[in-house]
Formats: sequence, structure tokens, C-alpha cells
Amino acid sequence: MTARQQRMFFVVLVIAGVAVAAAFGLRAFQENLLYFYSTSQVHAGDVPLDRKFRLGGIVVDGSVEREAGSLTVRFVLTDTQTTVPVEYTGILPDLFREGQGIVAHGRVNDDGLFVADEVLAKHDENYMPPEVADSIKQAHYEGVRRSKEQQAAQGGDH
Repeated sequence: MTARQQRMFFVVLVIAGVAVAAAFGLRAFQENLLYFYSTSQVHAGDVPLDRKFRLGGIVVDGSVEREAGSLTVRFVLTDTQTTVPVEYTGILPDLFREGQGIVAHGRVNDDGLFVADEVLAKHDENYMPPEVADSIKQAHYEGVRRSKEQQAAQGGDH
């Protein structure tokens, strides 16, 4: 091999190494992303069934059930349009309570139950996670749009 061929071989090896490292890095990054979904998106089936994601909403009043002698808690989340049942085993944050916005990390099982690995509660009285506030606002707009469409359809029938 000539000196020029050796240099070209080395350059090709470096480029191949960088490409492999970039591919591994992008794959690891993609696998570790936690996408946020609202309860309406979960209800519609727009969520990945094979990976974890974040679910946000408001804890429905009267929905918190604790298993006696266990750390398992079941509750229902809503975005004011649809609801999703959630199960969590562990110690809940001190600020967790009914009627407040939370974000849970986990996945949906085959029965449609969201099994959470982690539950995050809001920090103070005025704070709601931005994702939860956006999903509630979007659900409100969808409800208003549907209501207007129904009124227009009813008005056109008379």
C-alpha cells in the first residue's frame, strides 16, 4: 500500500466510525424521549403502546382509591373532555390531591389502564404544568367547536 492509500483508508475508517457513533447516539436519544400526551389522545389511541410517555391532566374529584396495606393508588385523569384511569405504586408527592394538574410517566397496558412509574404534582397553588394547561385549553376549544357545529346543525333543521 502506498502512503496515499493508507491515508485514504484511515480517512474512510474515521468517517465510518463517526457515522456509527452518530447512529448509536441518535438511536439512544430517540429511545429515551418521553413524549407528552393528553387524556384525549390516549382515549383516541394516538399513543405508542410499546414505549413510555408522559400523560397529563387533572385528577378527577372522588376518583382516588388506595389499596389497604399497599402503596398502590388508582385515580382518574381528565383534560375536561375525556378520562383515563391511572395506577401508581409508590409514594405520591405531598402536593398530590384531587382537582389538581399532574404529569405521570408510564405506559398504557392491554386493558387501557395507564400504569405510572412516576407522578409529578404542581409546585404551588398557581402553577399547572404547561403541557397540562395546553391540553386542557385544546380540549376546551374542541368542545366549543363541537357545540357550535351541533347548534348550527340544529338551527339548520328548523
